[in-house]
Amino acid sequence: MTAFEDLERGDIVWATDPLSEKGRPLLVLGAPQLPNHGTQLITVLISTKTYHEDALTLRDDDYEGDPLGERSHVLPWSLATLNSAADVDHYLTSLVDERTDDVASQLIDYISS
Repeated sequence: MTAFEDLERGDIVWATDPLSEKGRPLLVLGAPQLPNHGTQLITVLISTKTYHEDALTLRDDDYEGDPLGERSHVLPWSLATLNSAADVDHYLTSLVDERTDDVASQLIDYISS
């Protein structure tokens, strides 16, 4: 199991879903070390639903590790900050740097418009 402090940009974890009682996969976009709090993970939600045209579909070659079991879509507008190891159940896999950069760019475009 990967320690909370060892998680980094591009990792996908199973974690607390801020929108429901269930967990879900989240993509780590940043793991800043904050002076008064320690590590926080800046993440975006991943879904198997295709209800939004701006969702980024993950293809098998987008993964650095094993792909997630179902076709999944990153929701770059759905940010969640995880504050402690209790928020993360376990590490799942990771994305290649280029796809993680695509997600970050879309997030920036989304919040800049």
